[in-house]
Amino acid sequence: MSRNLVLTIGLAVAAVLAVVGAVTLSGSSSPEPAPPGAADPSALVRPDSHRLSTAPDGRVTFVEFLDFECEACRAAFPAVEELREAYRGRVTFVLRYFPIPSHTNAENAALAVEAAARQGQLEAMYRRMYQTQTTWGEQRESKAGLFRDFARDLGLDLAAYDRAVADPATLARIRSDRDDGMALGVTGTPSFFVNGTQLRPNDINDLRAAIDGALADGG
Repeated sequence: MSRNLVLTIGLAVAAVLAVVGAVTLSGSSSPEPAPPGAADPSALVRPDSHRLSTAPDGRVTFVEFLDFECEACRAAFPAVEELREAYRGRVTFVLRYFPIPSHTNAENAALAVEAAARQGQLEAMYRRMYQTQTTWGEQRESKAGLFRDFARDLGLDLAAYDRAVADPATLARIRSDRDDGMALGVTGTPSFFVNGTQLRPNDINDLRAAIDGALADGG
């Protein structure tokens, strides 16, 4: 199966998840979703937002709100990696957490990634989540122990990892990302923004076109 077809399928799933996510999140205490379109830059990228790649000129920023248990996010992951390589040094790629409450281990996975980030291993854990998602996703029991095994495999300081996972500030950090997403009109994952504009892509070519347009416009 071609990568473009995989992403097309993944984004079609994402469209369904957006509807499900809107229903699921509507009962939470998070802000009401804002209309899609131009987003408030201060809510889109915070000073502590995780940058997977950084462009020195800072003219073009690609933001993804994601859920590590989301199958559509896993389907989009190779395409996002391809874009990061293709636009290396020209586009900043930002990761924002958006765990869907109906996914039992979405927050657990985000906690593991955030705890790894505190030890400089954000990207390694981010990759591990997608590489293994088929073995732990869509299950009802907690996979926090498995994620701790991932931390051990990555050579993390497990005592520091455990403290980070247990720290209420870590969960608050993740939920603040989701609150920002809700305020920006995000209702499902993956959700993409380029220079503040939310995209409705069908495949990787739509993502490329949005990035190329932003680069051509001078950011």
